[in-house]
Amino acid sequence: MWDFFETVRHRHSIRKYRTDMPVEPEKLHAILEMACAAPSAGDLQAYHIVAVTEAAQRRALGEAASNQLFIAEAPVCLVFCSDPARSAAKYGDRGASLFAVQDTTIAAAYAQLASVAAGLGSTWVGSFDEQKVSRLLNLRQGLHPLALICLGYPAELPEATPRRPLGEVVKYQ
Repeated sequence: MWDFFETVRHRHSIRKYRTDMPVEPEKLHAILEMACAAPSAGDLQAYHIVAVTEAAQRRALGEAASNQLFIAEAPVCLVFCSDPARSAAKYGDRGASLFAVQDTTIAAAYAQLASVAAGLGSTWVGSFDEQKVSRLLNLRQGLHPLALICLGYPAELPEATPRRPLGEVVKYQ
């Protein structure tokens, strides 16, 4: 089993998935458990996750995401939705406008890392029509889709992308 540092280093955005290998239910369950283990403000978990496995729905998600049709090729698309009202009940406006977004995106990032640990690939999709996705998934009022995370067995292994040097990103005081 890889250690955490190797897991992070092996996370790449995968946009080509093997169509002959579905994601096993136990792996999907483990990934969802890890997403829900992510830290959240006040342990409120101000998010909901919709696991989309039906091909027609994934195709519609791809269309709602500026025709990013690789979404339909991935056997699973996890839609991470913030629940601002859940955070607002405890933290007011800052909970609604920030903490719910943070909770949701941290959970999505944990899902991506868990997918690598499970031998899968993923990619984060943030460019989509929020209203179309909400209608397609019949989300209840107040939920806001923030990220689509595609999951599956990679049919490609992209080159690592360059990162800024730490000296450009980090300032010690």
